[in-house]
Amino acid sequence: MPRVAAPPQPGQRSEGCCSSGGGLRRRSPAPPARIGCSRDRRRSIGRPRSRGGDRLLQRGGGDAAGAREAAAGAMAAPSPGPREVLAPSPEAGCRAAASTSGRRGLLWRLRDKQARIGLFEIGPGHELHQLTCMMQAGLWAATQVSMDHPTTGPPTEEDFSEVLTQVHEGFELCTLAGPAFSWLRRSLGLAEEDYQAALGPGGPYLQFLSTSKSKASFFLSHDQRFFLKTQRRREVRALLAHLPRYVQHLQRHPHSLLARLLGVHSLRVARGKKEFFIIMLSVFYPAGRISERYDIKGCEVSRWVEPAPEGSPLVLVLKDLNFQGKTIDLGPQRSWLIHQMELDTAFLRELNVLDYSLLMAFQRLHEDERGPGSSLIFRTARSVRGAQSPEEPGSQNRRLLPDSPNALHILDGPEQRYFLGLVDLATVYGLRKRLEHLWKTLRYPGRTFSTVSPARYARRLCQWVEAHTE
Repeated sequence: MPRVAAPPQPGQRSEGCCSSGGGLRRRSPAPPARIGCSRDRRRSIGRPRSRGGDRLLQRGGGDAAGAREAAAGAMAAPSPGPREVLAPSPEAGCRAAASTSGRRGLLWRLRDKQARIGLFEIGPGHELHQLTCMMQAGLWAATQVSMDHPTTGPPTEEDFSEVLTQVHEGFELCTLAGPAFSWLRRSLGLAEEDYQAALGPGGPYLQFLSTSKSKASFFLSHDQRFFLKTQRRREVRALLAHLPRYVQHLQRHPHSLLARLLGVHSLRVARGKKEFFIIMLSVFYPAGRISERYDIKGCEVSRWVEPAPEGSPLVLVLKDLNFQGKTIDLGPQRSWLIHQMELDTAFLRELNVLDYSLLMAFQRLHEDERGPGSSLIFRTARSVRGAQSPEEPGSQNRRLLPDSPNALHILDGPEQRYFLGLVDLATVYGLRKRLEHLWKTLRYPGRTFSTVSPARYARRLCQWVEAHTE
């Protein structure tokens, strides 16, 4: 087995939070029930050398303790347009990242800041900087493994249960079901090089301050194409248990509204607690012209967000009660959306899942983007490169896809472009949620809330879509 190259540093040699060291060995995959256990493939990432091979990029002595503190306190589809490609070697990538800030002029910085208003760049002074450096280094190395050893066919049972642990200096990162997600990324037409460049140390992550009541942390890659979210262990266990059926559903319905999961990982700093996180395509991409964002569950309890003051640059995701009096004007595409919602929520109901959300955003179309066939392409044999299914196209509920990045989550109406996607697919209706349902029934008599049976939840969200579209 060849050595796995260590990832480039995120431009901070003095802090060096991402360097690594060790040997390399492989073990058999672990069953999904033992998330994060020691029966896995374990790799140690070698220390990166400079181009001349005579100097090591070393980690500062105080970084491990600072990283442990940060982690303990903080971690509680088509082409995207311009590509950022990492340098051909990790060392060159490190130098490129380190020199980028020196090349940025004042006007560039102001323009970049304006484009990212409402998001917060996780730079060296940010409390999450050490943590995200480790995530970037670990993801760079994990993606390199899938590039060095590409899958040759659809995922097998072993692929779904594989656990790859890569040991870096001061932390370790586990990749769960790596070959299955690698195949899924390729089926979406996503190049591993692009994925590695966006999630690796080529640029800082962005922190997204969510209006969600969960204690999860939310990040975006520097190009805002990929969304990272921390998850509880039980949620990760549910996602992995459902993963084979999830892949089958996407093969059967290539234009599904379900969020496209791209990876599941865990990170452990020194001997601390494992923290799990997922990676998916961002529904709200590209975000440059989006005017409004909503998180819809089809109920009323705790479904109001105080809007930002008029003229404020703050980006907020609003909720159901904020949407009152508004409609989604889809024209002839309305019937497709209603049918796809029925297909996707029926699938989630079969998985005994609830509490998912329909993410939705608005973007006004330009004059040259309006009208039938202005920028649409009809893909008859397949909707996404590599995604194949024995199903007939009619039974797959295919549609016309806009010729733009993230087409699977975009639906154009006569005047507006809508970004749509079903997210948070890991909450199972078990004993905990059943007890919560009983308590909320007593606490909120006559009112609608999110914790209901999967069948009722699916039906209610579909009814919301029918009532608010035209």
